[in-house]
Amino acid sequence: MNRRYKLSEVTKELVMVAQGRNKAQLVIKNGNLINVNTGEILENIDVAITHGRIALVGDASHTIGKNTKIIDATGLYISPGFMDGHIHVESSMLSVKEYAKAVIPHGTTTIYMDPHEIGNVLGVKGVKLMIEDGKDIPLRVYTAMPSCVPATPGFEDNGALINAKDIKESMEWDSVAGLGEMMNFPGVLSGDDGIHEELIATLEANKTITGHYSMPETGMGLNAYIASGVRCCHESVRKEDALAKMRLGMYVQLREGSAWHDVKETVRSITENNIDTRFATLVSDDTHPDTLITKGHMDHIVRRAIEEGVNPITAIQMATINVADCFNMNRDLGSISPGKWADILLIEDLTRVKVDKVLINGKLVAENNKLCVDIKKSSYPDFAKNTMNIGKILEESDFNILAPNAKKDEILVNIMEIIEAKVGTYARKYNLPIVDGIVKNDLSKDIIKAAVIERHNATGTIGKGFVTGFGLKEGAVASTVAHDSHNLLIVGTNDKDMALAGNTLAEVGGGMVAVKNGEVIALNPLPIAGLISEENAETVSQSVAKLDRAWKELGCELVSPFMTMALISLAVLPELRLTNRGLFDTVNFKPIDIFAK
Repeated sequence: MNRRYKLSEVTKELVMVAQGRNKAQLVIKNGNLINVNTGEILENIDVAITHGRIALVGDASHTIGKNTKIIDATGLYISPGFMDGHIHVESSMLSVKEYAKAVIPHGTTTIYMDPHEIGNVLGVKGVKLMIEDGKDIPLRVYTAMPSCVPATPGFEDNGALINAKDIKESMEWDSVAGLGEMMNFPGVLSGDDGIHEELIATLEANKTITGHYSMPETGMGLNAYIASGVRCCHESVRKEDALAKMRLGMYVQLREGSAWHDVKETVRSITENNIDTRFATLVSDDTHPDTLITKGHMDHIVRRAIEEGVNPITAIQMATINVADCFNMNRDLGSISPGKWADILLIEDLTRVKVDKVLINGKLVAENNKLCVDIKKSSYPDFAKNTMNIGKILEESDFNILAPNAKKDEILVNIMEIIEAKVGTYARKYNLPIVDGIVKNDLSKDIIKAAVIERHNATGTIGKGFVTGFGLKEGAVASTVAHDSHNLLIVGTNDKDMALAGNTLAEVGGGMVAVKNGEVIALNPLPIAGLISEENAETVSQSVAKLDRAWKELGCELVSPFMTMALISLAVLPELRLTNRGLFDTVNFKPIDIFAK
């Protein structure tokens, strides 16, 4: 990989090249510059590059020498590289290196990853593994240090703890750009000392606190949350949320992932209001490998914004300079300007966002949607692959839910209702049948069982409940990708298949599985922390596609059902969630009984 020079190391060289006294290493000629600084397109522009940075933008003929490489950009648009300001790489089920291979050809040159998935399994050691995996590759990988490990103390059990002391130490690492999404907004608002120590450590390091404010309230609570120093938030699902945050000077991160398709609604905050968009950014949050292969990454999200009525230049600003501003890194990133790193895209079609060439650090790294540099395979140690510890072989009886009054024929139960392509759930109440003292599913109402089994320390705790909305008619599915503690999550129509699904994942080190009539019909092993595959995007995508077909075979027609399922246990999102400790009302942040009153 080309050396990444600090600006302070090459000021003289850049000055000499800009004046033609020294010659550029590379010149991009005759392109249409997307100037994100001023929001305009400038025709017939050259870009002169040396030492991985931009020396001149304009007429670069005087910077060309006999050894200068030339890229003819006639008919193409010159854009800054796309930046994803909020991504959990683990949710792609890929290592950082394999993820880089998948996203670079789509124009992504910088990511800000929040590795709180692996952090909840392996703690700081896991975060360091991912940071190391992101070194010596073209993609610029910055880290937002996980802030909430565990995400909801007292509500669930995870595999590790990251505390304020760890946060303070990590802020000295060059690769750390800030604090990961502060999901514990109740802790922020209540003045929790430990939470505020994390905020203080980040602010004292002059780094960015990334947010997670998922409540529809946009008054006193949101003001208090922003006043604490939180700079951005990706949890807007309504145009009102997004607009309120921007008006208060918070960077709103409009999300378009594999399962959460929020741009259609949230971008209305821009298209229906005559506002300055400097505080609007685009992010993916979570993206499956099949989405990366078939639709793309940030190119797809920019395209989605354009499809919803955003001006193409504005959409590109939302994936470039606005992101750099959010992370206080606009001295180096975000625009085609003198002194900046030469992370540059040549785009063939502006409205379709068709990326022709990708340069990172002044080097051509992808062309015609193909990587043209070598990225070595990742290697993770054994301790990262031995994380399944449920302590027993699961049996059908482990999933029994006993009725408090066995003499009744039915009982009113609190039930989670999932929402397709959305992160929220609805809290519902339904009567379910009782047979021999055991509460049963009701497939006629699309109500099936869910269980979350602690898998880090063999505590034996199992949270059990019911869920509606998946449409399963038979079988069971299980996953160790279960936000945020990533315990063993199982959903099914019968206890026998649920037990087989759980035992299968325990045997392979974690992953995702679908079971029907006592047989495994699809399996995606994720041996690294039960979250990440050792395979490439194409192989994992094929496994995910097989799983998707299996879900359909079982009766589910949802988009990315595993990603929706993975949020059943995420106790920081409204309205009702299930962890290994049981059901939780996540609007009022309190445990509730499975049986309704």
